[in-house]
Amino acid sequence: MCEANAYLIQKDEKKLVMEAVDTVEPEGDGIRLVSIFGDQKFLKAHIHSLALVDHNIFLKE
Repeated sequence: MCEANAYLIQKDEKKLVMEAVDTVEPEGDGIRLVSIFGDQKFLKAHIHSLALVDHNIFLKE
């Protein structure tokens, strides 16, 4: 499986916001995450970094 986990970086902490992320889409002033199960979440954030080998997406507000 190639889906990733998305984390929101707040100060020095990483908070898991969604597991099994399949799609990351820019939308307005934020990002929409869609999981392999069809769950969706919108965050007013931007991509901070991607760790593709580790299947991690790091976002910042």
